[in-house]
Amino acid sequence: MDYGRYTQNLRIDLRDGVLRVALHNPPMNCNTKALHTALSQIWSDIHDDDDVRVVVFTGEGRAFSAGGDIKAMQETVDHPEQWWPTLTEAKRIVFRMLECDKPVIARVNGHAIGFGATLALACDIIVAVDTAKFGDPHVNAGLVAGDGGALLWPQAIGFPRAKEALLLGEPIPAKRAEEIGLINYAVPADELDAKVDAIARKLANGAQRSIRWTKQVLNLQLRMIAHPVMEHGMANETLSQFSEDHAEAVAAFAEKREPKFTGR
Repeated sequence: MDYGRYTQNLRIDLRDGVLRVALHNPPMNCNTKALHTALSQIWSDIHDDDDVRVVVFTGEGRAFSAGGDIKAMQETVDHPEQWWPTLTEAKRIVFRMLECDKPVIARVNGHAIGFGATLALACDIIVAVDTAKFGDPHVNAGLVAGDGGALLWPQAIGFPRAKEALLLGEPIPAKRAEEIGLINYAVPADELDAKVDAIARKLANGAQRSIRWTKQVLNLQLRMIAHPVMEHGMANETLSQFSEDHAEAVAAFAEKREPKFTGR
């Protein structure tokens, strides 16, 4: 499989059946339009690549992904027509990650916020550095967490904790995330690679068909609810995308002040 078309936004390396995919928009790997498009396409290629046995998904720089890019948000506020490709791609990313039959390990090297948290939670096994934080603060930007958060958080930690996390938009430290089952492991930075590599090697050396088919069965229930939840979620996020509160949140961030929400 030729992954050359993704190299402007992703760093990709395949060795001994382990495909390493790194978000490449350092230092915080904020979600640009180009990166979003790449992520909406690559998972189908990975699914079809017989040379891949396991994927290690990570970020370059200080973060796994710090979520939305404020410049891209402002551009969408100024030019609403730019939202429609994002709407389609957001659903495609989650659907294709869940449909990909290769096991995916999230190597969370730093904060995973907003859509960054969605990317991590869509993986199969999540190993994070213990200084990382996980959060989905869509509400703080006057938005609905329709691009995966409303789907994936409740399945990981149950509705009470998911509602608290998404309605308040407050980040959860990695150690606490491990305790409540949001992630699998929170480890010191100097142990992150060893832990991830050990899991990756065991999966790469395992019975490939049984591993892939087991993943497909495990994801079946999630995929059954993914379409209605994502369709409704993205419809609501679209409404919030064109709200006055979202425009105010973007302006407040740029001006380094607290937003003044009006409910409009």
